[in-house]
Amino acid sequence: MMKNPILKAGALLLIFTAISVFFVALTQDSTKEKIKYNEDQLLIKRLGELVSNYDNNILEDKFSKEVTLHGLQQKVGIYPVKQQGKLFAYLIEHTYPNGYNGNIRLLTGFDIKHQLLGVRVITHKETPGLGDKIETRKSDWIKQFSGLSLFNPQKSDWKVRRDGGVFDSFTGATVTPRAIVSAAYQVLVYFTQHEIN
Repeated sequence: MMKNPILKAGALLLIFTAISVFFVALTQDSTKEKIKYNEDQLLIKRLGELVSNYDNNILEDKFSKEVTLHGLQQKVGIYPVKQQGKLFAYLIEHTYPNGYNGNIRLLTGFDIKHQLLGVRVITHKETPGLGDKIETRKSDWIKQFSGLSLFNPQKSDWKVRRDGGVFDSFTGATVTPRAIVSAAYQVLVYFTQHEIN
């Protein structure tokens, strides 16, 4: 007698779970293209914030390379930037793993003399109201990297002020600015010492 209601409840639960999984999968499949489109649009916007005087299709010219960067084996996206067929800069899409709340996906641009065009955040999980000031829509803080190089400032100054460097941090949030400063410097070091192609 008791077995029948338990089996019935189990069967109903199984059917409900199967239907739920079906609809979650359907929703994920139907939004995958939209999410990819939105990510591409954000990337295009970030690319445009770092460089504007190019005439090649930098999205089509993108290539990937496996590197060890920021202590992490990762595939970086490399966007060659050209004008009239002449290369004048690179934009590097990379992951810095040591943000306050994990990975920070960045776009770092530099010219062929290894002078920074700038750094922009693509994605992050930093604390809203504190660490999210690395976004240009929240603050201009990240714009201070434009024009810097390995020797401007000196190596010992590539730190936040709290650590004896020249870069400001945010009130209540030092880990996130430290991460961006470190990531920018490490990209410059790596791509100065290694072939890009």
